[in-house]
Amino acid sequence: MPQTPGAAGLRLVKGDINGFIALSIDNLSVLALFAAVLVRGFGVPGEIVFGRMIPGTAFGVLVGDALYCWLALRLARREGRGDVTAMPFGLDTPSTIGMALLVLGPAFAQWRAGGLDPQAAALQTWYLGMASTVIMGLLKLPLSFVGRRLGRLFPRAGLLGSLAGIALLLIGFLPFVELMREPIVGFLSLGLVLYALVAKGSVPARLPAVLFAVLAGTLAHYVLAALTGSGTGVAGYVTAAPHFTPQWPTPDRGMFGAFAAATAYLPLLVPFALLTVIGGVNNTESARAAGDAYDVRSILLAEAVATLAAGLFGGVAQTTPYIGHPAYKEMGARSAYTLLAGLVIGIGGTFGVVADVLHWVPLAALAPVLIFVAIDITTQAFRAVPARHAAAVAFAFFPSIARMVTIELSDPKFASPRRFAALLAAASATRPSTLETIVALGNGFIVTATIWGAFLAEMIDRRTRAAVAFLLAGAVLCAFGVMHSVRPDGGIYLPWMLPASERFEVAQYCGAYLVLAVVLGALAALERRERAPPR
Repeated sequence: MPQTPGAAGLRLVKGDINGFIALSIDNLSVLALFAAVLVRGFGVPGEIVFGRMIPGTAFGVLVGDALYCWLALRLARREGRGDVTAMPFGLDTPSTIGMALLVLGPAFAQWRAGGLDPQAAALQTWYLGMASTVIMGLLKLPLSFVGRRLGRLFPRAGLLGSLAGIALLLIGFLPFVELMREPIVGFLSLGLVLYALVAKGSVPARLPAVLFAVLAGTLAHYVLAALTGSGTGVAGYVTAAPHFTPQWPTPDRGMFGAFAAATAYLPLLVPFALLTVIGGVNNTESARAAGDAYDVRSILLAEAVATLAAGLFGGVAQTTPYIGHPAYKEMGARSAYTLLAGLVIGIGGTFGVVADVLHWVPLAALAPVLIFVAIDITTQAFRAVPARHAAAVAFAFFPSIARMVTIELSDPKFASPRRFAALLAAASATRPSTLETIVALGNGFIVTATIWGAFLAEMIDRRTRAAVAFLLAGAVLCAFGVMHSVRPDGGIYLPWMLPASERFEVAQYCGAYLVLAVVLGALAALERRERAPPR
C-alpha cells in the first residue's frame, strides 16, 4: 500500500545511522589521506592545510549533502512514498588525491624551489587550489545540461579506462607504498577490508567494515608501539598533538590572482570535471534501477553548485555523487543520512576533527581504504564495458603508469623541481631520452588515456571513422601540449612559440597520431571496396 505524502518528510530511521557512519568514514578517510599527502609527503605547513584548505573543502561536502537530502525529500513527496534513499555524496576520491599529488604538492615544491618561504608558498598553493576548484565547478555547470550526451560521445571504455588507471596506479599503488612502511598494521587493515568488502565476510557487532578495519589497524599500531618502546604510543601522541585554531570556510581574494596559474593545469582539471559529470549520470541511472528515479540535471547541477561553493569558500577539491546508491538503499538509509554526514564533515573540517583523525590514526590503517577503492573502481571498469572492450580499458592504463613513474622520480623528498629539470635538460642531449619520453607520456595522462581507450574501443567495434576521429583529436591536442606536453611541468603552449628542438618533438607526437589515422582510414576504405558487391 503506498504511503501518504506526509510520510515522506525528514525522519531519522535506523538505516540512516548505518549510512551516515559509512559515508562519514569514506569522506574523512579521503580528507585525511589528502592532508597526509600534502603535509607528510610535500611538507606543506599543517596550519594551511587544516586551517585553510580543509574547512572550505568540507563546506562543499556539507552544501552537496544538504542539497541531495532535499532532492530525496522532493522525490519522496512527488511520488508519495517514504522509502526514497538519498544519493550518497562527498569528495571525489580520484580527483581529490589527484589534486594533492599532481597539482597542489608539485606547485608548492616549485614555489619553495623558487625561494618562497613555506608559509608564502603554502598560501599560493591554497589560492591555486581554490581557483582550480572554481574552474571545475564552472565547467560542470554547463556540462550538467548535456551530461547524457557526453556519456554517448565517448565510449565507456575510454572514460572508465582512464579512471581505472588513475585508481590503480595513483590511488592504489602510492598508498600501498605508505602501507608497507608499517606492514603489520597495514596488512592487517587491508586484509580486514578485503575480507569484509570483497569476500563479504561478517564483521563482529555488525560494525561498518571500514570502521572495523581502521580500528583494528589503529589498535595494532599502538600495541606494537608499546611493545617495541618506540615512543610512538598514546602518551607520545598526546604530548605532540596538533592544535589548530578553528577556521570557518572563508573566501579569499588571493584566489583571483591564481586563475592564470590554474589554466596551466587545464589538461588535468577538464578531465577531472568531465569524469564526475559522466559518473553522476551513471550513478543516477544506478539509483533509477534501484527504484529512485532522480532527475539527472538536478543531480548534476547540485553537484556543480557544491563544487563552486567549496572553491569560493577556500576548498581545494571537487565533490561528486558516489557510486553505491543501491548499497545504501539496501542498508535501509533514507534521506537523513546525507544531511548528518554533511554536518559531521562540515563541522569536523572546521574544528580540526580531520587533523585529529590524521594525528591519532596511523596512515597505514587508512591507506587500505583507498587501496580497496582503487580495486573496486578498476574491477567496475572492466565489468561495466562489453567483454570485447577489456583490451581498451587495459590499454588506457599505460599513460597512468608513466605519470606514476614521473611522480616517483620527481618526488621533492629525493629531487627538487630544479634538480629534476636539470636531469631532464641533461637527458635532452641524447634525444629522445628515456626520461623525457616517460615524462611526455605522463603529461596530460588523463586525456591521453581517454583518447587511447576510446580509439581502441571504436576500432574493436569496427567503427573506423570514429577511431580515426579520436586519433585526429589526439593530434590536435598534442600540438598544444594538452597531451604529451614537452615541458617538464606538463604545461600547455602555442607550438609556434616553442624552441626549434621542442617544436620537432611536438611534430613527432602529432605526426604519430596523424600517420596512424591516415593508414587506418586507408585500410578501412580498402576493406569497404573489397566487400562491395561487383557491378
